[in-house]
Amino acid sequence: MGMSSLKLLKYVLFVFNLLFWFCGCCILGFGIYFLIHNNFGVLFHNLPSLTLGNVLVIVGSIIMVVAFLGCMGSIKENKCLLMSFFLLLLIILLAEVTLAILLFVYEQKLNGYVAEGLTESIQRYHSDNSTKAAWDSIQEFLQCCGVNGTSDWKSNPPASCPSGPHVKGCYIKVEQWFHSNFLYIGIITICVCVIQVLGMSFALTLNCQIDKTSQALGL
Repeated sequence: MGMSSLKLLKYVLFVFNLLFWFCGCCILGFGIYFLIHNNFGVLFHNLPSLTLGNVLVIVGSIIMVVAFLGCMGSIKENKCLLMSFFLLLLIILLAEVTLAILLFVYEQKLNGYVAEGLTESIQRYHSDNSTKAAWDSIQEFLQCCGVNGTSDWKSNPPASCPSGPHVKGCYIKVEQWFHSNFLYIGIITICVCVIQVLGMSFALTLNCQIDKTSQALGL
């Protein structure tokens, strides 16, 4: 590779991370919006911080930090920033693989835990505004009622439940949607992993090329 190839690789990595950074900004913006408007409150009493807004803020912030390191490392040809970008992407990739394995191994236990947590949260519907907001938002958005159906509500179902004799429970509806779109979810997951590997490859290649260029120039 010559100087022209180094510049091309540098700007490709810069544009790649700039788009990545904008995606992080969008995710962070949605997270802040949900936190301000409290559209989705707390569903799991044991995990009060596990809300849609908090998750989106954390994910968006991580993406922005990683993308910023990639942008600055590539445009400044800074080896330290490039290696930091590479290591962070590697850690995220390993965390994703580990999480996927754990979800596969403990799928039944996780399903039971989620169903139990959602059933317990129904009991706090009338006493906790955050739980009420979460259930109302989910039932209106998914057009479902309760965890497994309208029978989960001891009294009359809330107004957010759709009317009709064949209304499905929210947990059942999400589970059915997941199974029917499993192929697409798998494809998206693989694409994300490939993009991460490409970013790592670009960072390593650019880092090596900076060394070779420096040696050629006698720096």
